[in-house]
Amino acid sequence: MSKIKVDYSLYLVTDRELLRDRDLVQSIELAIQGGVSLVQLREKSVSTREFLELAVRVKELTARYNVPLIINDRLDIALAVDADGLHVGQDDLPMLKARELLGPNKVIGVSARTLTEALLAQQQGADYLGVGAIFKTSTKTDALEVSLEQLEYIKKSVTIPVVAIGGINLENIQQVMAAGIDGVSVVSAILAQDNILTAAMQLKEVISRIHL
Repeated sequence: MSKIKVDYSLYLVTDRELLRDRDLVQSIELAIQGGVSLVQLREKSVSTREFLELAVRVKELTARYNVPLIINDRLDIALAVDADGLHVGQDDLPMLKARELLGPNKVIGVSARTLTEALLAQQQGADYLGVGAIFKTSTKTDALEVSLEQLEYIKKSVTIPVVAIGGINLENIQQVMAAGIDGVSVVSAILAQDNILTAAMQLKEVISRIHL
């Protein structure tokens, strides 16, 4: 089995706290219907059993739409549901160990704030980089900001795809995409909106115009 081809253009990271009373799986489906091309399931405050049960449901959904599923941080969950990949931060499971355990055919992304971190992740075999936070973000209050100039410099310095993350929304997405990156990772810009389908469609439209 060879590694899947991934469209990083509109990368959704989940956060159930933004959904109010809405169902997460249904919300992800609306986002996919609106143009989300990649889903990262991130659960920081549930038990392993709850995370696993949710991941099974989300994997069934994403497989139906042929959209890759990335699990944030939790290698055990990624393996248990045969997710398409794993995303790790600088303080999570080391990239080399993640690759050893997941095997060569799964997608692994690494968070990077600096060129040094980006180059090391690439050297160790990461498939893509999540670079940020580009703007202040309510979903990750401890994230250090990365300037648009730094983002562009990192993108020009590596050969693997670069996805920008952190406070990206409809108002600033064009200036972020101007850095020549491969996609944007969003949370609030889709999941906190009253109409998730429309929010995703509007972001996808901007991205599509820039990628023409």
